Amino acid sequence: MRSKFSENQNQTTIKEALKAMVEYYRLKGGLNQTKIEHLWERAMGPSIARHTAQVKLVKDKLFIDLNSASLKQELSYGKDKIRKILNDELGSEVIKKIFIK
Repeated sequence: MRSKFSENQNQTTIKEALKAMVEYYRLKGGLNQTKIEHLWERAMGPSIARHTAQVKLVKDKLFIDLNSASLKQELSYGKDKIRKILNDELGSEVIKKIFIK
């Protein structure tokens, strides 16, 4: 008796199927937004996370809303470093520009 999954059939891994589904339904932006929200405290630390009101990804731009003027000033000098840290964690060049407000 032949196996249900013979060698001649097209087979795909779950990872490949999920990747195809994400691309087909254009879910990548929402998934990246969720990843960034979860990464933010780990990447930036609890003290910065505590003063962060919102982190929002719109296409390739990251908008960071802070409730501390001094922290806004300090982080504005390190935008490139923040972008690099988050992109490294995400595994690709998702963020191209950062806006701090």
